[in-house]
Amino acid sequence: MIRPYLPTDKNELISIFLLHTPEYFDPKEVADYEAYLSENAHLYFTIEHENKIVGGVGYYVNDRNKSGQITWIFFDPAYVGLGLGRKAMEHCFTIFKSDPTIEKLVVTTSQKAYKFFEKFGYGLVETQKDYWGPGLDLYLMEREF
Repeated sequence: MIRPYLPTDKNELISIFLLHTPEYFDPKEVADYEAYLSENAHLYFTIEHENKIVGGVGYYVNDRNKSGQITWIFFDPAYVGLGLGRKAMEHCFTIFKSDPTIEKLVVTTSQKAYKFFEKFGYGLVETQKDYWGPGLDLYLMEREF
């Protein structure tokens, strides 16, 4: 189930986030994620499986470059492979389809996760070494919409 984020989800989501640190996220990104939840709770979703919080996904629309962007998508490693990532992406795509100003989709990720986004038609636009932290490069990806 994908449902709107609630402030009571925060601690469980941070615990799941930390399961991916430092392999997928630099430790300093925990504070960035917490700030995102505080400032953009209305743009974030909690993902549950069998009534247990197992991940989250956010989105936003960037009016300057007419893009829809997926943000902070991650899952408890014990629940990877159940199709929850696909459902989360499709959920965000449905939201993007309701906005006629969106011309492209953008995601900023790393070399650790870019293959996931390739499955949805995203292509690599740019990389920057150690952007997120040591050993975590920026992979800027886009796809037409």
